[in-house]
Amino acid sequence: MRRTPGRGWFAAGALLALCCLFARADAGAATRVEARSADFVAVALVDADRMTIHVSRTIDNAPVRDAEVAVLLRGSSHPATAEADGGYSIVTRDLSAPGPAAVVFDVKSGPVHEQLKGTLPAGRAERGPETSSNARQLGWWVLNFAVCIGFLMLMSRRRKGPRD
Repeated sequence: MRRTPGRGWFAAGALLALCCLFARADAGAATRVEARSADFVAVALVDADRMTIHVSRTIDNAPVRDAEVAVLLRGSSHPATAEADGGYSIVTRDLSAPGPAAVVFDVKSGPVHEQLKGTLPAGRAERGPETSSNARQLGWWVLNFAVCIGFLMLMSRRRKGPRD
């Protein structure tokens, strides 16, 4: 029986891609905070010391681009900066402090002024410092799998001598 020459390389590549996918699945995960009121919905993503906020109307889910947004976190008020994509953002070290925290989004849009309350869950602080080394660690895993797969493929192609 004759083997197809590219078949082993395809299987090795598929295995390597699958391993990379599982190794990278949680590497860049951001913490999500959601808060609702009668008129607005605020969805925020926290990554290290940066929070990106998107505010929309409850009725039609239309983005609110002309609002004044401030975030009350750990007893301090942080005014949000409007971004080009229609969202808002803040940068503060209070986001990477350990433990859960109550978050209040203070939204003023025209005559409507509401405070949306949410909770920032615990466990974000451990992810911040590690993100800088995740790419290097992923590279080492990929190299490790590539060397192992290459070794196994060389061993499987080795010709065996005649048996006595």
